[in-house]
Amino acid sequence: MRKKSEIFEIMEVFKQNNPSPRCELNYCNAYTLLVAVILSAQSTDKGVNRATEALFKVADTPQKMLELGEEKLISHIRTIGLFNNKAKNIITMSKDLVERFAGQVPATREELESLAGVGRKTANVVLNVWYNKPALAVDTHVMRISHRLEFSQGKTPLAVELDLLKILPDEYVINANHWLVLFGRYICKAQRPDCAKCPVAKYCRCPDKKLK
Repeated sequence: MRKKSEIFEIMEVFKQNNPSPRCELNYCNAYTLLVAVILSAQSTDKGVNRATEALFKVADTPQKMLELGEEKLISHIRTIGLFNNKAKNIITMSKDLVERFAGQVPATREELESLAGVGRKTANVVLNVWYNKPALAVDTHVMRISHRLEFSQGKTPLAVELDLLKILPDEYVINANHWLVLFGRYICKAQRPDCAKCPVAKYCRCPDKKLK
């Protein structure tokens, strides 16, 4: 585990390079964000954005999604992995929102996780991106980068999340997911990390680091 002071230095580099990072999923309200995050599991943000471009024009609220129905929803998201299961969850989730939450996306993790297809990671994204709360979603990028930069050696997403929350103040937590995801997606890639362009290369002790 890296020293807390060094972790703060790395976060400060990310902050200086990208002070206002944004989620790369397209959405227009809390509901469409929730749907997009559910769809993004084991899929790329670009693929989800292509599928939801037309979908959100006809179904941008829980009621409209229910009126669209599962079969037509599937026709919109067929290019996305696990589309059958995701469609079923989205319809069930939309029904719950209408019946239990007056069509509004709840603002607590417990209530979000009570919805079909919504786990801790999805709940954390919605809390962080829409409600601007210091929640930290740990996906494969965040977990890999946290290991690589020695922020955490946690074996599960929850363990990594809890390690980071113990270390980071809210001012870093609020953007930590975006910084680590974007860093893992475009620079510290799993297969061919672009070490020459890495803004925190001096902190990296990985044996496969290549600066030339």
